[in-house]
Amino acid sequence: MAGDLMHPRYPLPPAPPTHHRARATIRLGKRRRFDARVEVTSGGLLAIGGLVSSILLSTAVLVRVAVREGGKAHNQH
Repeated sequence: MAGDLMHPRYPLPPAPPTHHRARATIRLGKRRRFDARVEVTSGGLLAIGGLVSSILLSTAVLVRVAVREGGKAHNQH
């Protein structure tokens, strides 16, 4: 009987994803205003973080190669 409470015969449905919301407003002077709103799930935040980190890592590699190869390129006429 106690085992029935720990392992229900019919499992509960998964919980709906949590949504994170943000809003920003930028004003430029008296007449210009930019409004932005975003709504994303936790999985979406994880995906965005992965994309941003891969972009930053690849940029760092490209800069390193450009700096290393930069001296060689200037010496060739």
